[in-house]
Amino acid sequence: MAYFKNIGKIVYEGRESDNPLAFKHYNPQEVVLGKTMEEHLRFAVAYWHTYVGDGSDPFGIGTAIRPWDSLTGMDKAKARVEANFEFMEKLGLPFFCFHDRDIAPEGETLQETNANLDVIVALLKDHMRSTGKKLLWNTANMFTHPRYTHGAGTTCNADVYAYAAAQLKKSLEIGKELGAENYVFWGGREGYESLLNTDMALELDNLARLYRMAIDYAKEIGFDVQFLIEPKPKEPTKHQYDFDAATTIAFLRKYELENHFKLNLEANHATLAGHTFEHEIRVAAINGMLGSLDANQGDLLLGWDTDEFPTDLYATTLTMYEVLKAGGLGRGGVNFDAKVRRGSFEPEDLFHAHIAGMDAYAWGLKAAARLIEGKVLDAFVEERYRSFREGIGADIVAGRATLASLEQYALQNKPIRNESGRLERIRAALNEAIFGV
Repeated sequence: MAYFKNIGKIVYEGRESDNPLAFKHYNPQEVVLGKTMEEHLRFAVAYWHTYVGDGSDPFGIGTAIRPWDSLTGMDKAKARVEANFEFMEKLGLPFFCFHDRDIAPEGETLQETNANLDVIVALLKDHMRSTGKKLLWNTANMFTHPRYTHGAGTTCNADVYAYAAAQLKKSLEIGKELGAENYVFWGGREGYESLLNTDMALELDNLARLYRMAIDYAKEIGFDVQFLIEPKPKEPTKHQYDFDAATTIAFLRKYELENHFKLNLEANHATLAGHTFEHEIRVAAINGMLGSLDANQGDLLLGWDTDEFPTDLYATTLTMYEVLKAGGLGRGGVNFDAKVRRGSFEPEDLFHAHIAGMDAYAWGLKAAARLIEGKVLDAFVEERYRSFREGIGADIVAGRATLASLEQYALQNKPIRNESGRLERIRAALNEAIFGV
């Protein structure tokens, strides 16, 4: 059955095209810095927003019109699988991502839930085999059900912890079965509302224990996967334990887990943490923990996770600049963890949204490549820090300097002359890289 009957194959038509259902910038086979756009970007569709999301918000019920709306239960789950591969084929998306509860409904018991998953996983595997599409990552939804009201890996209830471990075990088995390249931990309720009733030390210790169990079980079943943690500062809890990249890296190092994990970074989560996306990517990259990206953007006038499709060309350019400078995403990719606006409720809007996001990232990739090839930013940075490449600066960097030697140098009372950071000039150069013809 075709679910998007009025939509054909979306192809690259170039910047002069006036076809809204065509790519203006994303040309999968175009080579940029030695790799094709498809290889650089590794786009993925987010199952939850695209097929499960209904446009509801805290103030109103869903508005989305979807071809599978008339179905329920496992029939709806099977229809979504078919729609997913049709959607991916028409957009040329190589990857998809899902939570376990996105693909199959939860049953009355864990046994029934797992049986539902087995049916859908077999269907997914068949479609993957026939289409060549791949699973970028999967994860377990351990935040929606009321049992997780106090968290999963950081719950105060040992019975809930055991259930979470069982759900995680099944999710790892699914990842192996479908050949997932990554497995993501998103701590939806791994945090706290108040320290007045929280044993933070126990909660963090238990979370680390759960991660170690996952590492051990993946080895046991031969699941060759990159584990990722997705930082988020708040929502739904007041303070998430994986607040941002730096906090998450500190956690991993405290528990000696840093060699087993990288980070799955989301743009809107960076905004909520008071950072830019490029800041979070740089922090992860310089610590050797850049894994994958969730591509979206927030609304700076709103204080919550709006998950809009990425269309800000400055943001996508600086994002891809950081990714390219870090050597790429490796096994990761660019997953559109984004949802159409509540007023964009027709099925066709799903295509318009993904086209806009894919074109924005392709534009950003090309602009970032121009910055790198022309050494536009590198030249400024190298010049700004040149004092650390000679004389006393070289001694500091080489570790030869001591407080005493630096004091002796300062006592010479040589004139100190700072130079301008030339930020406005740099921003003008950035404009030219993005919009210059």
